[in-house]
Amino acid sequence: MAKRILLLVGDYVEDYEAMVPFQAMGSIGIEVDAVAPDRKKGEVIPTAVHDFTGDHTYKELRGHNFAINKSFDEINPEDYDGLYIAGGRSAEYIRLNKRVLEIVQHFFEKNKPVAAICHGIQVLTAAKVLKGRTLTAYVAVGPDIELAGGTWKNIPADQSVVDGNLVTSPAWPGHQTILREFYKLLGINISL
Repeated sequence: MAKRILLLVGDYVEDYEAMVPFQAMGSIGIEVDAVAPDRKKGEVIPTAVHDFTGDHTYKELRGHNFAINKSFDEINPEDYDGLYIAGGRSAEYIRLNKRVLEIVQHFFEKNKPVAAICHGIQVLTAAKVLKGRTLTAYVAVGPDIELAGGTWKNIPADQSVVDGNLVTSPAWPGHQTILREFYKLLGINISL
């Protein structure tokens, strides 16, 4: 039976951080339901491309439209084997949604695999699930992790950190490692 993953996104999610995991997981037969608060199946959300051009922080450019393939109001977290939280500006506001926080808390209470990348970790801090955890995130989110009772690791953007059922990465260059570790947490073994 195929694994089923819930992908949390929202307006101005980081383009790569939504598109790449959605497509990569789908390419190996994982069923991925992409949802955003207040959005229905068939609607699209705008994405943003975050790039580093020598400034002290990333530059944000308009990305592609990303199609929502499941209505937010219809999801039941019990139906999913894992949770993937994309980064970008969307994390700032989807973490204000009470139902989003309840969904995240469900995955931690049931010890189901959770992956979060870049600013997606802001959703975890608001859900109060990081006490005693070691993880990573985009550097500007590091203080939030510490305030939420976690330990932040400042690692290169192409790496990831695993702590129990949680895998995190600082930014989209870490797709290869975060996805590889997420697959392991899901019990998926890919061999050549």
